[in-house]
Amino acid sequence: MAQLSCIVVTPENVALETEADFVALPLFDGEIGIAPDHSPMIGRLGYGEMRIRNAGNESRFYVDGGFVQVANNVVSVLTGRALASKSVDPTAAQKSLDSALKKPIHTAELLAIRDREIQQARAQMRVASRSR
Repeated sequence: MAQLSCIVVTPENVALETEADFVALPLFDGEIGIAPDHSPMIGRLGYGEMRIRNAGNESRFYVDGGFVQVANNVVSVLTGRALASKSVDPTAAQKSLDSALKKPIHTAELLAIRDREIQQARAQMRVASRSR
């Protein structure tokens, strides 16, 4: 059976390079599952949990937006940040959420920034709760 090659790249480094039987990613408008021989595609990532299954083992990561490309059984993830789910601190995420909710929103730009920070914090909290 064919396998996927999954590569996760952040601005700082190659965060992960592994083989996989299945990869699930958060898109900005839902979730996508990718199995071997998936049709080529490019998608915009949302904030949330990336799951990688290989030989019955599952690894979970928080991804902070970005893009995914699938072609020839290679899943390339370009994201601002990728953390192992166990590394996500729910207390820090809650503090980020509280801080974002208190931000002033006098302009459309400030509203967009606040909303993005709320989405990121809530996604981190979901990922952290699933990994505990």
